[in-house]
Amino acid sequence: MNTSAHGAPRNGARWLTQALEAEGVETLFGYPGGTIMPFYDALVDSTLKHILVRHEQGAALAANGYARASGKVGVCVATSGPGASNLVTGIADAMLDSVPMVCLTGQVATPLLGTDAFQELDVFGMTLPIVKHSWLVRSVDDLPQVVAEAFRIAREGRPGPVLIDLPKDVQQADASHLPDHVPAVVEPVPAPEAERLTAAIELIAAAGKPVIYGGGGIGLAEAVEDFRRFVETSGIPTVLTLRGLGALPPNHPQYLGMLGMHGTRAANMAVQESDLLIVVGARFDDRATGKLAEFAPFARVIHLDADAYEISKLRSADIAIPGNVATGLQQLTGIRGNCNAWRARCAANREKFSARYDAPGDHVYAPALLKRLSEVAPADTVIACDVGQHQMWVAQHCRFNHPRNHLTSGALGTMGFGLPAAMGAQFACPQRTVVLVSGDGSFMMNVQELATIARCRLPVKIILLDNSSLGMVRQWQELFFAERYSEIDLSDNPDFAALTRVFGIPAQRISRRSEVEDGLAALLDQSGPALLHVAIDARANVWPLVPPNNANSTMLDSNPAHPTQETPHAIPA
Repeated sequence: MNTSAHGAPRNGARWLTQALEAEGVETLFGYPGGTIMPFYDALVDSTLKHILVRHEQGAALAANGYARASGKVGVCVATSGPGASNLVTGIADAMLDSVPMVCLTGQVATPLLGTDAFQELDVFGMTLPIVKHSWLVRSVDDLPQVVAEAFRIAREGRPGPVLIDLPKDVQQADASHLPDHVPAVVEPVPAPEAERLTAAIELIAAAGKPVIYGGGGIGLAEAVEDFRRFVETSGIPTVLTLRGLGALPPNHPQYLGMLGMHGTRAANMAVQESDLLIVVGARFDDRATGKLAEFAPFARVIHLDADAYEISKLRSADIAIPGNVATGLQQLTGIRGNCNAWRARCAANREKFSARYDAPGDHVYAPALLKRLSEVAPADTVIACDVGQHQMWVAQHCRFNHPRNHLTSGALGTMGFGLPAAMGAQFACPQRTVVLVSGDGSFMMNVQELATIARCRLPVKIILLDNSSLGMVRQWQELFFAERYSEIDLSDNPDFAALTRVFGIPAQRISRRSEVEDGLAALLDQSGPALLHVAIDARANVWPLVPPNNANSTMLDSNPAHPTQETPHAIPA
């Protein structure tokens, strides 16, 4: 008879902890409660490292950050009812950004299902649109197949989250007859068809103004080195999406920057003028394309993606190449584009429109601070961010040498993402520097996780950019709603440095650019967690900006109504 470490017969919960160990899980994030209590009892005898968060949303987002930084499956746990529903935002974020996660939720005992029992909630039905697959386990005998399939599906193809809903009686049922868990084989993505690659090679050779457009699928496919070799040998100018940042070294001579709503002028100009887009692991997201009907109007499209359903979903591909992205890139490597004049023109635009950091005045200029952060932090630093103006400043001005070093909520845009995601990343990468860049609005959404960071002495470094407002909403109201400001005032923020110290975490505040150098040095020199509270100008805006429902060629560099009120930005006239 299979028994636990203390001699009791192995029940479903104890079988599950051993299965998680067999799947290679080392760390999981959660919060206990009534219906998941048997699983928490089983954790006592397991080798799993459970991190007690202070809110279930923190558990889901920490598992999300763990998976993004490591490439491994993130695992989160919650009880039924509000515990499970609090996971939903983190699960949805993982689904939309293709992050592999296994989410375990407690559920009322099977005889009580459908009776509106205490803390009963149909989490299976509620999460159907935001998971790759889900299970409501009705018998302990189903656990081996369910767990094997859950981890396989989370990892296989385009990654994503799955959910296992575990009734309490299933966890308590005798599992001594069940075999030890064996992980399922993850099938590789098939190689692209040779005929399609041959057609792509011919199109690349004939193009006069080609652009490589890389996205988050490069990192998901573990194809970063293949992508870099392809770019290098092709000689073709390259742009990246928000989730693709880091796929190419930031100082690469062919790299023009991020494209899209807050992309660089050089990148957007190149895409709009191109006659061929070679799209690698990107999905023509609206924030990247602007007005889709006017996006790259002269370009034919070659589209490589592991997910065949993304190809021609928004922009018809002239040559569709579904399949293994790394293999496809390997087959295309060595093809040299005939575009010397075009490459030189794009490089000249990159220099002409490069960022400047000499804004006048004594206020801290956020882009300059973030540029300096990338210069003084270790090269393999993981930077997590929240959502808002600071998220775009991070994308524009921080430098990343790998996509896994940039943790950002791309498709869902989840405020409150950053703190738990940084926490998860630090557990995934304990020997590396992890920095959170947050804003005062986002920070307050999961500020409770400071307690988790303090308890675990996680050495997460926090830079809090505080403009006492919901900055991105304020910027849009300024530009597109006739300055009719509505519910964006956060001037009653707490003293964030003092608040952080209450958790036992060192913190300091700066408000002048002369304090930036010492502030960053003090932050990064801390052996444990620390916070740098940075007061910035409430009127500062993110530039460039493509107005909504406009082509990417219509970029704004200042507010047309009040150009003299703008902090001179990086783009010269």
